[in-house]
Amino acid sequence: MTSQPTLTKAGNGPEGPGEPDGGLQAGLKNRHLSMIAIGGVIGAGLFVGSSSGIATAGPGILLSYALVGTMVVLVMRMLGEMSAANPTSGSFSAHADRALGRWAGFSIGWLYWFFWVVVLAIEATAGAVILESWIPAVPQWGWALIVMLVLTATNLGSVGSYGEFEFWFAGIKVVAIGAFIVIGGLAVFGILPGADTDGAGLGNLTEHGGFLPHGPGSILTGILLVVFSFMGSEIATLAAGESENPQRAVTKSTNSVIWRIGVFYLGSIFVVVTLLPWDSESIQKDGSYVAALNSLGIANAGEIMKFIVLTSVLSCLNSGLYTASRMAFSLGRRGDAPKSFARTTARGVPMPAILASVAFGFVAVFFNYEFPDSVFLFLVNSSGAVALFVWLVICLSQLRMRKIIERETPEKLVVRMWLYPYLTWATIALIVFVLGYMLTDTEHDGRKTVLLSLLVAAVVVGISLVLEKVRRGKDGGPRESSDAADTEQV
Repeated sequence: MTSQPTLTKAGNGPEGPGEPDGGLQAGLKNRHLSMIAIGGVIGAGLFVGSSSGIATAGPGILLSYALVGTMVVLVMRMLGEMSAANPTSGSFSAHADRALGRWAGFSIGWLYWFFWVVVLAIEATAGAVILESWIPAVPQWGWALIVMLVLTATNLGSVGSYGEFEFWFAGIKVVAIGAFIVIGGLAVFGILPGADTDGAGLGNLTEHGGFLPHGPGSILTGILLVVFSFMGSEIATLAAGESENPQRAVTKSTNSVIWRIGVFYLGSIFVVVTLLPWDSESIQKDGSYVAALNSLGIANAGEIMKFIVLTSVLSCLNSGLYTASRMAFSLGRRGDAPKSFARTTARGVPMPAILASVAFGFVAVFFNYEFPDSVFLFLVNSSGAVALFVWLVICLSQLRMRKIIERETPEKLVVRMWLYPYLTWATIALIVFVLGYMLTDTEHDGRKTVLLSLLVAAVVVGISLVLEKVRRGKDGGPRESSDAADTEQV
C-alpha cells in the first residue's frame, strides 16, 4: 500500500513545526483560489491567437468557441466531481491512477508535465520578445532568462507567494478584458461617448459574406485553432489541494466555469467581430484586440495590448511552473517519479520538483533559440494534443470514479456530473471526433500534431507498462489501484 500524504497548515508538518519534508501546506487563500480559477481560463492564446480563428471562420468563430467552451465546461464538471470528493495535488492524474490503473496515472501525469514545461519555453520567449521591444539593450535570450529566474524564485518562496503573484497577474487580465467588453459593447450599440463607431454594429455579423463566409466546415477548422487556448482551466483543481478548504474551492471553481468562459471568451470575441468586419486587414495585421481598440480611436492601443499580453504570459509562466512542479510532486509521492520530487522544504515547497521542471524549461528555451525549426518544433508539436488527451482521460476516469465514490463515500459527492453517464459519453465522442478531424488537417499542422503527440504518448505508456511489470516482479503482485490515490486531507 502506498502512503497517504497529509496536507498540513503552515509550520505544522508531520515532522514537526518548521521541519522539512513535511508535505504541502495550505498556503493559498480564498482570494488566491478565486483569481486562479478566473484567470486560468484566460490564456495569452486568447489575445494573440484569435485573429487566425476569425480569418478562418469569420463571425462563425463564435460557434467554434462555444463548442469548445461547452466541452471544457463538461470536462471541468467531471473533474470537479472527482476533485471535490478527493482533493489532491495530482488532480486528474491521481484520479486516473485509481480509476483506470497505475499506467494511466503515470502516463497522463508525465504527458501533462511535458506539456507545461514546453509551455514555459514558449511563454518565456513570447515575453522576451515584448520586453526586448521596450528595452532592446537586453537581448531576447537575456529577457527569457530573467523572466524564468524571477518566476522560479517566486515559486520557490512559498505557495503563498505563487498565489499572490498569480492574484495580481490574473487580476490585471480580468480587469483588462472586462473593460474591453464594457467599452466595446457600448461602442457596438453606439453609446460610447467620443468614439467613432460608424463601422461598428451587429450588422458585421452577417453583412460581409454572411455569418459563415467560408461554409459550415470552417466551424470545425476554427475549433482546431482555438481549442488549445482553453488549456489551464484545470489548474484550480490542482491548486485547491493547497488551500484551507479544498472541497469548497473545487466546488466554487467548477460551478463558476460556465460564466467565466461565457464572459471572457464568447463576450470578448463577440465584441471584436461586431466592432470590425471579420475580413478587416487590421485584424490580421495588428491582432484582433489591438485592431478593435484602434477602431475606437484609443491612443497607444498596441502598447496597451502588449502590456496585457505580457501580463498573460507571466501569469501562464507562473502557473505553468507551479502546475508542472505539483504534478511532478504527486508522481513522486506515488512512486512514479524520483522520490526526491516528493520532498518539500520547511515552507511546504517541493523544491526538487520545481527545479527539475524549470531545468527542462531552460533546455527547451535553448532549443527554441538554437534549433527552432527542428528540435523545438518537435517539442511543440509533440505536446500539442496533450490537452485533448487530458480531457479524454478525465472523462474515462469519471465514468469509473462515480461508481467508486457512490460505493465508498457517497457523502463526498457534492458536485455531480449532469445527466451521468450520457453527457460523459457524449463528451468522449466529441473529443474523439476533434482528434479524428485533426488527422485530416494538413493546412494548420493538425495531422502532424496528433501523430507526434500520439507517438510521445505511446512511448510514455510503454514505459509505464514496463515499469509496472518490473514492480510486479519485485513486489510479487500489482499495486491495488484503490490505494493509488494521492489523497491530501486538511
